[in-house]
Amino acid sequence: MKRRGALTLASALALSLGLAGCSGGASESSSDKADAKGIITVNTVEPQNPLIPTSTNETGGGRVLDALFSGLVYYEPKTGEAKNELAESVESKDQVVWTIKLKKDAKFSDGSPIKADNYIKAWNYGANPKNAQMSSSFFEVIKGFTAGPEEEGAEAPDVPELSGLKKIDDYTFQVTLNQPTSDFELRLGYSAYAPLPDVAFKDIKAYGQNPTVTPGPYTLKDKGWHHNESIELVKNEKYAGPREAKNGGLTFKIYAKSDAAYHDVQSGQLDVLDDLSATSMNTFQSDFPDSHANQPVAIFQSFTIPDRIKHFGMDEEGRLRRQAISYAIDRESICDKIFQKTRVPAKDFTSPAMPNYEKVLKQVKGNEVLKFNKAKAKELWAKADAISKFEGKFTIGYNSDSSHQDWVDAVSNQLKTNLGIDAAGEAYPDFKGLRDAITQETIKGAFRSGWQADYPGMSNFLEPLYSKNGNSNDGKYNNERFNQLMLEISNSPVGADQDKKFAEAQSILFTDMPAIPLWYSNVVGVWNKDNVSNVAFNWKSEPVYYQITKNA
Repeated sequence: MKRRGALTLASALALSLGLAGCSGGASESSSDKADAKGIITVNTVEPQNPLIPTSTNETGGGRVLDALFSGLVYYEPKTGEAKNELAESVESKDQVVWTIKLKKDAKFSDGSPIKADNYIKAWNYGANPKNAQMSSSFFEVIKGFTAGPEEEGAEAPDVPELSGLKKIDDYTFQVTLNQPTSDFELRLGYSAYAPLPDVAFKDIKAYGQNPTVTPGPYTLKDKGWHHNESIELVKNEKYAGPREAKNGGLTFKIYAKSDAAYHDVQSGQLDVLDDLSATSMNTFQSDFPDSHANQPVAIFQSFTIPDRIKHFGMDEEGRLRRQAISYAIDRESICDKIFQKTRVPAKDFTSPAMPNYEKVLKQVKGNEVLKFNKAKAKELWAKADAISKFEGKFTIGYNSDSSHQDWVDAVSNQLKTNLGIDAAGEAYPDFKGLRDAITQETIKGAFRSGWQADYPGMSNFLEPLYSKNGNSNDGKYNNERFNQLMLEISNSPVGADQDKKFAEAQSILFTDMPAIPLWYSNVVGVWNKDNVSNVAFNWKSEPVYYQITKNA
């Protein structure tokens, strides 16, 4: 999955655990302040990239970054409402020029103040095409942004500064956008917009492996990232914001299999788990009668079919095949039998948790393709075969270190039965391996995808995944009218006109089907009530880590 939402959730990690972090990090004495009894153990998967805010756009690293880094705003856990965190104020009269004032008492974990330069340097670094940051497109709205090269292998330009960033004083800076952007303030809680300490720029690669100086409620324990095993965070004693940790720290335990994590919660070796395997779906409520969650959140699941795959281009044949595949999937059956009704069949490309969802959905055209219709599926597939006969195997790539095999197998079997084609899952041993194959475009078939919202706005489900320069557009989809609509939506105030444009954008997606929508997710989680209390899950499915307390 992309995160963040990214849920398709770059290059392989090049540095070893032994690479030293930057000087000025959390000292041994500050790490020791966190009582070992106060450490909360939680699950994750190995992050794809170094722990730099603009380098991560997937959930494995994203949840760690959210704990390490604070934004100008944060999102209220239940509603997703944006509230000031490091910002004193974010104001604009015309939605183009924004003035941001910082709280003067905010500090990094080493005690250094968080100033305007920490934002300006971090945003310039993230936006510079030469740095090839995964979340660079989040700065596309700022004046002076330059996209990376379109041609594969072409040298990226070095654009060290965004002309739209201006320092007013140590605690005030101004952001000038390319055009009015009504939801700019709402975006500012996403980790890509986090500040970086001065020490990070002394050796940014080393910092990404060992970020011990951070502005969030936690900081990394020195050399606390044990690759493929765990990531250890300790409470940031200098943090004075609204997300103050009620525990001594977090240990993210990295699991290769969800079943192993589930057994660890049962035995008390893991405190909180939010990734349940299909085998535990039947029993989690009875196994944890007083310590489980099953609630709707802002997550959309799909699988992407890159248009570079033979027979699946953005032409008549490709569109027929994509629609046929969608018609051939009985989403209701999979949600009931495999997910035990913890998923809801998708009706669009976003999420019911988004504002104005129902108003937009009523105007969307073409989403009947999400209804199971075997006869229609076979009819469309036959029409495509009349253009060019399909031969070979249709594959769906997934990572086997999370609970995906059962639904991938179920979808594959339905495609076999309802279309008469050879279809199967293609397992990658871990999330990072899958993501590398996707971003390096070495994957030969379709692959699991989707989105966990970065901020509570419908555009966040559309622009990053399907715009030409979207940072999570892994299928390389490109539709000129869709791209234009995303720009127009950004320039439109919330209301009927914006809703109409959202509906038109989704109608285009239902014609082209760059991804096959599957279902919306509930967050399904369990915790060991003997170990921890005050466990809750936020609007985008993650545990509210900073609120969890360790039982005596």
